[in-house]
Amino acid sequence: MRKLTALLTIALLTSAAAYAQISVPPLDLKERTLKNGLRIVTLKDNSNPTVSVHVWYDVGGKNDPPGRSGFAHMFEHMMFKATKHMPNEKMDRLTEDVGGFNNASTWPDFTNYYEVVPSNHLEAILWAEADRMVNLNVDEASFVSERDVVKEEYRQGVLAPPYGKFFWLLDALTFQKHPYRRGVIGNLDELSAATREDAEKFYRMFYRPDNAVLIVVGDFDQKQLDGWIDKYFAPIAKPEGSIPRVTETEPEWTAERRFKETGPRVPFPATALVYRAPRTSHPDIPAIRLAAAIMSGGQSSRLYQSLVRNQQIAQESFLDLELNTEGGRMSLIAIGSEKGTADNLEKALLAELKKIQESGVTEKELEKVKNRAIAGAIASRESNDGKAILIERAVAYLGNARAVNDELRMLQAVTAADIQRVMKLYFKDNNRVVIHYEQGKQAEGEK
Repeated sequence: MRKLTALLTIALLTSAAAYAQISVPPLDLKERTLKNGLRIVTLKDNSNPTVSVHVWYDVGGKNDPPGRSGFAHMFEHMMFKATKHMPNEKMDRLTEDVGGFNNASTWPDFTNYYEVVPSNHLEAILWAEADRMVNLNVDEASFVSERDVVKEEYRQGVLAPPYGKFFWLLDALTFQKHPYRRGVIGNLDELSAATREDAEKFYRMFYRPDNAVLIVVGDFDQKQLDGWIDKYFAPIAKPEGSIPRVTETEPEWTAERRFKETGPRVPFPATALVYRAPRTSHPDIPAIRLAAAIMSGGQSSRLYQSLVRNQQIAQESFLDLELNTEGGRMSLIAIGSEKGTADNLEKALLAELKKIQESGVTEKELEKVKNRAIAGAIASRESNDGKAILIERAVAYLGNARAVNDELRMLQAVTAADIQRVMKLYFKDNNRVVIHYEQGKQAEGEK
């Protein structure tokens, strides 16, 4: 821990040139696969008496059943209900009551469940995760309760905020065929149409050991941990039949598409220029990440300085990355101010894009974002859960847990020429969807 802290201090004080000399010890991962198909990744770190447990399932928003958008997210909520051996909310008692925490999240490509607890409670967490992998009670009362919770999340996240629908449209309007177009949150009509039988089928279809990865990082004895995993997870049978996979592919974006959309309570116009992104396994991803930081990483970034500070036509402007395993999106976004219109926001965004495409970036800009990105990557290794998250992302987006050890090297290798190249390659006129979002007609009774 002290060694990583020292490296982080150096990272914050040195230049990009010095980064070429910085390296951190690779994470010494142990991997194995049970006969039922469950993949195990462990990393021992006895520097503090805590442990992080992640269970990653290869099912996300893209796997929602037809006509049931938001289903993977809804089912994430179901996984905290009762099992054959645990009452509702038992996971909270196993974690929060001993000073730890637990949570879960659903992404377009996967769903993850995680706990951080004192290491002497590791066995109980392994038992609980194994139990809900195979023994969840998908009963009507729990199903209806959690469906209503997710529907309320949709109302609060999409319908209530002035720009909630605008951000939801970034997926819904841009993807032409791929299930990414449904997003993760779903919609009210399709959530309402879902049934308990749908949930039971979804559970049996995707929540199985050969569709999961168990990641354990922290203070444990390897032999004892392996014994617990064999005790609780190995007896779970591998279900018969194959796991359904997404077969739809997104057609190439070959021409600009434009949309004018409205919302009921939009104080100022907003504009988005959305471009198709490569797969997360593509070698250009590190350069794209750093390019996004140059464009929108804080108040000294290009978009903020131009649109917010100097022209004063936007209250907010940034380059949003939604990077997915089957190709995501990259969105230049501006939320207008009093001087902003959908048209002048679009022109300003395109002007900043053209500037970086034609003139590139300075070494000082690249140095700053590299410093920040690499310092952040090193800081993530300071905690057991931080390391578990890095490993999980390597599994999810690169298909290889050991790819976690390549991140720093790949960030350090990005050059100013790489930044200019990716901005020219992907941010093309024929690879673009333009969305203008403005105030619509008010509903009756609204003020």
